[in-house]
Amino acid sequence: MTGPSKVTTSTPRPDDVAPAGAPSHPGGVAPSGTDTRSDAARAANPARPGVGPLLVALDIDGTILSHDDVLSDGVADAVAAVRAAGHHVLLSSGRSLIAVLPIAERLGLTEGFMVCSNGAVTARFDDSSPTGYVVDEMITFNPENALRLLRDQLPDALFAVEDVGIGFRMNDLFPHGELDGVHDVVDFEELWSGEVTRVVVRNPGSTSEEFSALAGSLGLSDVTYAVGWTAWMDIAPLGVTKASALERVRGLLGVAPGATVAVGDGSNDIDMLRWAGRGVAMGHAEPEVKAAADEVTGSIDEAGAVAVLRSLV
Repeated sequence: MTGPSKVTTSTPRPDDVAPAGAPSHPGGVAPSGTDTRSDAARAANPARPGVGPLLVALDIDGTILSHDDVLSDGVADAVAAVRAAGHHVLLSSGRSLIAVLPIAERLGLTEGFMVCSNGAVTARFDDSSPTGYVVDEMITFNPENALRLLRDQLPDALFAVEDVGIGFRMNDLFPHGELDGVHDVVDFEELWSGEVTRVVVRNPGSTSEEFSALAGSLGLSDVTYAVGWTAWMDIAPLGVTKASALERVRGLLGVAPGATVAVGDGSNDIDMLRWAGRGVAMGHAEPEVKAAADEVTGSIDEAGAVAVLRSLV
């Protein structure tokens, strides 16, 4: 059975930050239209110029980076301008840490935090470290229960667990380019040889609706899950989302509740958009993502995230 989440952190958790392992919404999905922000955040005006310093959280894939690995026109300059105005800009992604780092480099980000693995890993740039970063917080769980249940229903699926800063252990190779780092093919039972931050499930024969229905029917209430594109599901420790990690970072940075901006396009961004003082969905996002946001910007092809960044300067 899945045990309690284990939190490893390099800095004390502020008293006003909710524990990252606190229960979220059953199955990891909040009811449509639910406002998950604190009373203070709801009372604050949406984050806009003049309210700062701001914490600005950017999803990567589908928000600032196309599926062809092309950064939106002007996004690096817009990020630099927002930082020059005194605001905090950080990447908040479902990607692993080693997959976030190259994007941070392309954007010129060399200080502050990165939220990775849908909130299970938070890293901080550190020039004194040989890697250029330190893992500030890592939340892990025992994936055995979820893996056994899912394999029974999806015997042909690909399963992988993340080894932070290294790569992934998997039961078979994923298609080229889908996961970064070292790929170590192991026996299925070795996937739960230790606690992990994240499980990835890929099953080309499943639609996103089928994935969501399956997760619900299996009673995966002891983890948080997010369904991505049609063949993809991410599983994280219970209560861990981009929003839970960002709230902790907000406290560490001393940013006021509500003085937060988040931009995203996927189902794993829903909690983050509801958490933010100003949550912005991309124009191509699904209806449930747009419903969680305060506003909708242009699509990735229209560099919608750049327009949001420019509005903050």
